[in-house]
Amino acid sequence: MTVHLLISAGRGPRECAWALGRLLRRLEADATRHGLTTGRLRTVPGDRRDTYRSVLIRIAGAGAEPFAASWTGTLCWQAPSPYRPSAGRKNWYVIAHPCPLDAPTTTFTEADVDIVACRTGGPGGQHRNKVSTAVRATHRPSGQVVVVDTERRFSLNRRIAVQLLRQRVERGDEAARQAVTAARWRVHDELVRGNPTRVERP
Repeated sequence: MTVHLLISAGRGPRECAWALGRLLRRLEADATRHGLTTGRLRTVPGDRRDTYRSVLIRIAGAGAEPFAASWTGTLCWQAPSPYRPSAGRKNWYVIAHPCPLDAPTTTFTEADVDIVACRTGGPGGQHRNKVSTAVRATHRPSGQVVVVDTERRFSLNRRIAVQLLRQRVERGDEAARQAVTAARWRVHDELVRGNPTRVERP
């Protein structure tokens, strides 16, 4: 079992990026105690050493899902600010949320396309109406379907249909990638300060 957790300091002050670094190390040590492995896949560093604006971490092993759930939500690092000693605030919040790594990419091959000849209507004369020159093409993995009857030859309509399906599948993959990216950015804005699901201290 593998889970990917996105941990973000949101738009908080630099102390939140500092808190994220401490919480990240605490999470990694906790995972080791549970017999799990972790890996930092993507990091956005803060403006100080060992601080992070966000980290995408992989947690793998038996029990990874409930472990990640115990580290999901608003996390609080409770300690005085290392940058503003006179600040009275001691609670620094970050958010952790399960996140897909990447949208899957569809491998398009013509072997996955079902081609069916069909009759076409419209202009073209009696010959075109009686002969099955139109093409109905179905991409089985995605369920995409196109019907092409723009040409009077079946082979040309077939070629156009396959090309159109390829373009639709590629557009679908791109839309899925954009949705994953948008979901990650939403995590950065979902941080709610207060009522943490977990509080850690030095």
